[in-house]
Amino acid sequence: MKLFQINNNELSSISSNPFKLEKDIQTLIENNVETLFGLEFVKSELSVQSFRFDTLCFDKETNSFVIIEYKKGTSYSVIDQGYTYLSLLLNNKSDFILEYNETLDKNIKRDEVDWSQSKIIFISPKFSDYQRNSINFKNIPFELWEVMRYKNNLLGLNKINIESDVDINSTTQMDGSENNLVSRVSKEIIRYDEDYHLYKSKNRPEWVVELYRDLKDRIMKIGDGIEVKIGKQTIGFRENRIFTDIIIYNKGLGVLVNMKKGELRDDLNLTEDLSEKGHWGNGDYRIWLHSDEHLDYAINLIKQSYQNQH
Repeated sequence: MKLFQINNNELSSISSNPFKLEKDIQTLIENNVETLFGLEFVKSELSVQSFRFDTLCFDKETNSFVIIEYKKGTSYSVIDQGYTYLSLLLNNKSDFILEYNETLDKNIKRDEVDWSQSKIIFISPKFSDYQRNSINFKNIPFELWEVMRYKNNLLGLNKINIESDVDINSTTQMDGSENNLVSRVSKEIIRYDEDYHLYKSKNRPEWVVELYRDLKDRIMKIGDGIEVKIGKQTIGFRENRIFTDIIIYNKGLGVLVNMKKGELRDDLNLTEDLSEKGHWGNGDYRIWLHSDEHLDYAINLIKQSYQNQH
């Protein structure tokens, strides 16, 4: 990534200021993990058995643990380390619950954690082609992020996108062994994607799929930095936080507008009050879309939630 400064329509390059130590990267990320990833910081340098996790975090939007590992070099396997760490997490759940509760003075219970959405984030100034290709599977529970520091106190953070439609489990069936680490972890950890939500029901009408895609396209145009965050029950759209969630049903879309009760201006009174109901999502309002009749109005409500986070 090259950065330039604009001055009277002339560009001057901004020099890099590389990190000297992995610890420098770790300290910066841990101090800003909520801003960068929307995660709750739990513990630094957590030891489990004979292994040490660099950073333990918790994702309150998915109720799942996230492990962050920092690397300076490229001579290691993200697959081997990633699946080993996830296996340790799944086999020592009580240790992670205890650490979370004692460190943050909370009382989360084991069955309140969604272990299926656990994941590893690797952060490094550079990943090799081999490392990039090794995670190029649609359902792999890892993320690779390249970080670069520049002069003038600038930081660049770039996610390595996955483009493959290949299921990683299809590569682990050669010996059929139950001892295969990838197979064992994959039985419990699931990387949910849009296809999971769009096609998990065999009876999903095509018009519902098209309605979702139209709504998604319009949401993504609301701002430049919007990301899609896909969970077990919802498809969320976030910038600083998730400002709307979509739940796909055979009968249409349930659109959750993530604002607290009393904050949303709903002139047509089309939203449902969820403030007293248990529900998936992060707000108190839901509008149902059974066709594209109220699509424009739904976008207006979603824009209010988007603007409310700035």
